Amino acid sequence: MRQDVEEALRRIQVLTHSSIRISAGSDGPVLYLDPYEVQGEPKDADVIFFTHSHYDHFSPDDFRKLMKEDTMFVMPQSMIKEAAEAGITDSRIVSAEPGESSEVCGIPVFAVPAYNVGKKFHPKENRWVGYLLSIHGVRIYVAGDTDANPENRNVLCDIALVPAGGTYTFTPEEAADFVNEIHPEAAIPTHYGTVAGTPADGKKFAARVNPDIAVKLCLFQ
Repeated sequence: MRQDVEEALRRIQVLTHSSIRISAGSDGPVLYLDPYEVQGEPKDADVIFFTHSHYDHFSPDDFRKLMKEDTMFVMPQSMIKEAAEAGITDSRIVSAEPGESSEVCGIPVFAVPAYNVGKKFHPKENRWVGYLLSIHGVRIYVAGDTDANPENRNVLCDIALVPAGGTYTFTPEEAADFVNEIHPEAAIPTHYGTVAGTPADGKKFAARVNPDIAVKLCLFQ
C-alpha cells in the first residue's frame, strides 16, 4: 500500500452506521459524512456531507452537534429545501448533482450517482449521491446507499467505503464483489450492525475481498 494511502486510512473513522469522520491532516479540514448518533458536541466540522435524506443519513439533531459558525454543507440539490427547514442557510450549501464536480474548503469533490438496482429504497430518479473526495492526492470514495450500477463501477479510487448491511444496499458479499471490481488499495465496510445488517457483516465482507486489497473494520471490532 502506498504510504499516503496508509496515512489517509488512519485518518478515517466510521463512528457508527454510515457516520464517517475524515481528517485531512494538521493543515486540512475536518469532514463528516452522514453524521448519525453523534457522541458529545465536538463542534469541529469544517464540512458536512449528506448523501441523501433518510433519517439515518440526514439528522439535524446530530449535525448540529458538529457544526461551527463557518461549517459548509454539501448535499444533493433535492435536499436543499429540507436543509433550509433545518436551519442551514443557502450561503453555506454546495449542491452536489450526480456526475458533477465541485470544490469545498480546498477539497475536490465528485458526486457519484447512488441508487438501488432491483430495490425501491433509493431510486435513481431521486438523484442521490456518493462522494469521491481527493485529499492530498488520495482518492476516497464514500459510496452512500447504493448497489452496483454503471456509474459507480467506473469509479477510480484509492480507498472505498461501501455499505454492506443488506436489505437497503449491498449485502456483505455484494459489497465485497463490488470492491474487487473497482479494486482500490483499501476498503472499509459501512452501514451494518445498527440500522441494517449485523455486527458480523464486516467480517463476512473482509473474508470475500481480494487479499491484495487491505480491509479496515471500524465497527464492532
